[in-house]
Amino acid sequence: MKAIKDSVVKIAYNLYDENAEGTLLQEVKSDDAFEFLFGYKDVLPHFEEALKDQEKGFTFEFGINKDEAYGDFQPQAVIKIPKEVFNIEDKVDQEEILKVGNVLPMVGPDEMPMEGEVKEVHADHVVMDFNHPLAGKNLFFTGEILDIREATEEELAEAKQAEANMNDLGGLDLSDLPQ
Repeated sequence: MKAIKDSVVKIAYNLYDENAEGTLLQEVKSDDAFEFLFGYKDVLPHFEEALKDQEKGFTFEFGINKDEAYGDFQPQAVIKIPKEVFNIEDKVDQEEILKVGNVLPMVGPDEMPMEGEVKEVHADHVVMDFNHPLAGKNLFFTGEILDIREATEEELAEAKQAEANMNDLGGLDLSDLPQ
């Protein structure tokens, strides 16, 4: 079977910054392989294109320019948020949540779900970074296709629903957020 729309592709890979000699950013081994539904924007378009029509056992090595991956780092996506935003009524300790490095689910403009990393914690505010962790990086992948199978009806239905939801959301504009 080939990696085509409506197939589930299972891969092991290494992700590097810039090239194969760059810093290892992520390692996904075969015993904890990554699966994705081909043709439904589960991965970067250029990543999918590099695997298109390939079969089980195919080994790959390719780069994706930052402009075709997660774009440039956007300084305006690093914002100060008043600490009272994090006052939670249940018994979760604010100090436990607001630790540098924690990634928190938030709701942005137009009720858009987003995640931000806590960068700094101050007495009255928190600095959070809403950039993708790989923003500003040229990516280089090496790996192997471990398996390809037909997607189940349930997987296809979920993917089509997710695709419809994403089409309804539109683009995310962080320019209105306070700096």
